[in-house]
Amino acid sequence: MTETKLAPGDAAPEFTLPTADGKSVSLEDLRGKRVILYFYPAAMTPGCTKQACDFRDSLGQLTTEGFVVLGVSKDKPARLAKFAERDALTFPLLSDPALDVHQAYGAHGTKKLYGKEVVGVIRSTFVIDADGKIEQALYNVKATGHVASLKKKLGLA
Repeated sequence: MTETKLAPGDAAPEFTLPTADGKSVSLEDLRGKRVILYFYPAAMTPGCTKQACDFRDSLGQLTTEGFVVLGVSKDKPARLAKFAERDALTFPLLSDPALDVHQAYGAHGTKKLYGKEVVGVIRSTFVIDADGKIEQALYNVKATGHVASLKKKLGLA
């Protein structure tokens, strides 16, 4: 399995994915806005909850600065709806059970987990500019402290 890794300047792979509330989101529909697209392994797990809540808590500032935040996991929409409700997540959570979008962004593949190589979701965040180009491609990010570090990289901290 060849693993794609995106870099700044690359065109962001297009996608349309279902959301927790039964709608869908297309990257194409967000042209003209900067998008923070983050991939996480599983809804309602401790690390993913911490990361999602950090994005939720920073959403006001990120929105004011012109960003749209989207979270993507392999969870089905019903589970995402529970996650959003449980943790009052107010940004779209997208469902990619076939992992097609994960793979297009290089957010699924070989990673180290407790010292062993495994294949799975690579916790990753992408900042996509208003023209649909990758501004930042951050792989193997930590769940805790990632949003604060991202805001620093974006000059918002």
